[in-house]
Amino acid sequence: MSPLGPFGVAPRIVAGVSGGPHSLALALLLADWLALRGGALTAGIVDHGLRAESADEAASVAGWLESRGIACRILPLHLPPGAAVQARARQGRLAALLALAAEVGAGWVALGQHRADQAETLLLRALAGSGAAGLAGMAPSRSAGGALLIRPLLGASPARLEAVVAAAGLRPVRDPSNADPRFTRARLRATLADPEGDGPATTALAEAGAAFARRRAARQAAVAARLARAAMLSEHGFARLDLAALGRDEVAIAALGGLLRLIGGADYAPAAGAVAGLLARQAGTLGGARLTRQGLLLREEAAMAPPTPARDGAIWDGRFRLSGAPSPGLMLGALGAAGARLDRPGWLPAAVLRTLPALWRLAANDRDTVLVAVPALSYPGPETSFGIRMRFAPPGGAVG
Repeated sequence: MSPLGPFGVAPRIVAGVSGGPHSLALALLLADWLALRGGALTAGIVDHGLRAESADEAASVAGWLESRGIACRILPLHLPPGAAVQARARQGRLAALLALAAEVGAGWVALGQHRADQAETLLLRALAGSGAAGLAGMAPSRSAGGALLIRPLLGASPARLEAVVAAAGLRPVRDPSNADPRFTRARLRATLADPEGDGPATTALAEAGAAFARRRAARQAAVAARLARAAMLSEHGFARLDLAALGRDEVAIAALGGLLRLIGGADYAPAAGAVAGLLARQAGTLGGARLTRQGLLLREEAAMAPPTPARDGAIWDGRFRLSGAPSPGLMLGALGAAGARLDRPGWLPAAVLRTLPALWRLAANDRDTVLVAVPALSYPGPETSFGIRMRFAPPGGAVG
């Protein structure tokens, strides 16, 4: 855990637990680690709902952990069968765990991937034609917007984790899909033929991933240094750039790509070639963001999301998270043209004003639609926005 910190006093952590041996080991080990630090663990037991017995299995896992004093929450996903089920399961699982972390006030979500999982990930990404960043494998820690995602067991072999669970007297759940040859990862697992996770192929892949990870870390440090000189990112969802200081080299392309991802609310940065083209033009739109010749990078209005119900935890436009308790019936959406009627503080560019999140009371007749509040502007007054906060929380977290 030490390289993933600092964790501060009495940290609160959510652990993703499927009932398999590796996630069970994660929960057991984290519970012991947190007990020494006065912290608290909540196990998020994700029930994907893809097998008839999954609900009973989740209840059994919860019983095992609760008998050891570990707080649990069963998180049913109710995923429908169909194409890309494993990708949808990963996305749904992470979203459910992040929501649980927000609910219990945890700053970290821990996952149980181990050394063999990392080796399989490298092979998958190599088959997909990933570049150096992808071949660095899963990061031990990364921002997931609302919490820091950590993988404390990436250096551990699955055999060691199985031993932890056996020593605790638990019999883990075995998901048959992990050996289903219809899935690429399962076929790669069979090809490696290394259930203990410490064979020569797995070891070599882990070493290769570590080398690529060091290269990725060096690139991230260079990007961070360039951004520190050339960019100012606002909590209101835009950035100011010194285009001359940013430059046009590979580091500049990576830096601008990361900013485009944040401002556009996307999961991934645009292709490097497209970013290089935008840098060469010094203006234009890409990835849901717009760059002006004055170095203003803001959300592209035409790409913004429609209004969504305004409730605690609501996310609008993939970038802003609402916290607080708005009045019932309100919607969260773009300020738009209504911003022209409001006083604009000097620090806020006029073009950005239209992209700010606002609370609306919608009506069938546009003339009866009412602008209720713009938290960023304390409109119509501090007392109206009291207790309502809009946090810039794009999905990919920090630039890099």
